[in-house]
Amino acid sequence: MSTETLVPVFAALGDETRWSVLEALGDGEASASALAGRLPVTRQAIARHLSVLEGAGLVEAVRAGREVRYRVLASRLSATARRLDAIGAEWDRRLAAIREIAEGL
Repeated sequence: MSTETLVPVFAALGDETRWSVLEALGDGEASASALAGRLPVTRQAIARHLSVLEGAGLVEAVRAGREVRYRVLASRLSATARRLDAIGAEWDRRLAAIREIAEGL
C-alpha cells in the first residue's frame, strides 16, 4: 500500500464521527438512516461521512431493494494495518541500530 493510498484513509479516519460510523458498521451493514438513529448525527451528515469513507475505500454501498446499506471493507483496513506494522518494524530496526551504536561508544 503506497503513501498515495494511505493518505485518504488516514484523512477519513482522522474524523471522530467517521471513526464512530466505521465502528458502528463493524456490527454489520446499515443504512445512513439506521446509523443516524444510533449516532448523535443527522442522516445528511452521516451520508457525507459515508461518502468520504467510501472514497477512501473503507466502506462500500450495497443496494438492498430500495435501501442502500453500507458495509466495511475489511481488506482495506487490514492492508492499512499491515502497512503501519511495516513502518513500525522499520523504526524499531532503526532505533535498535542507534542504541547499539550508542552503547558501543
